[in-house]
Amino acid sequence: MPKTKKGADSPPKPKKEKVEIDRLALEKELWAEGYERIAGVDEVGRGCMFGDVVAAAVILPTGLKIEGIDDSKKLSEKKRDELYDIITEEAVAIGIGRVDAETIDRINIKQASRLAMKMAVEALNAEVQALLVDAETIQVDLPQRAIIKGDSLSQSIGAASIIAKVTRDRLCAGEWERDYPGYGIAVHKGYGTAAHRERILELGISSLHRQSFLVKMKAEYEQLR
Repeated sequence: MPKTKKGADSPPKPKKEKVEIDRLALEKELWAEGYERIAGVDEVGRGCMFGDVVAAAVILPTGLKIEGIDDSKKLSEKKRDELYDIITEEAVAIGIGRVDAETIDRINIKQASRLAMKMAVEALNAEVQALLVDAETIQVDLPQRAIIKGDSLSQSIGAASIIAKVTRDRLCAGEWERDYPGYGIAVHKGYGTAAHRERILELGISSLHRQSFLVKMKAEYEQLR
């Protein structure tokens, strides 16, 4: 009797259906409670060795759905730029907050991220009634919800993630690349890549580098000199 391969007669496993996330579910809950001006808040650049941490707060019109909004890290640069234009055109208000490297070194990156978020909310040129925040609590007197992975679950937080990311990337490619040539900021955006570390050992630590992130590298640079 011919042998059969193990499992050859087993029925094929059913394919898992992709679960569609309702990225307005959190907003709908707040709308149902009577909140209309809801700001999503997020930051970028927390893990960088160079430059500001940048936060954005975005209020979108009640009921508006923008296709494609997601965590900015999951999107291509082209898609982020496209959504940035749509968000800025449709938004009721957008606020940006920036905290520089010197302040990050003084108060630590977590507190600096919270401060940037607070600044972004305070920069909104419209009344805000409630906040949806990506995994943080902001020191403002407003109802707020801290949502883990909020940039993937909430359209408002995802929009803030995109605005903050594009804003910071453009600083890297423009002003910071121009003022601090040789480090490759336009390419690695200030993150700790091998190329960035090589440039630091060659050129030294600039005034926009986060000193508290580079204690070991500073000692290594000084040894090389």
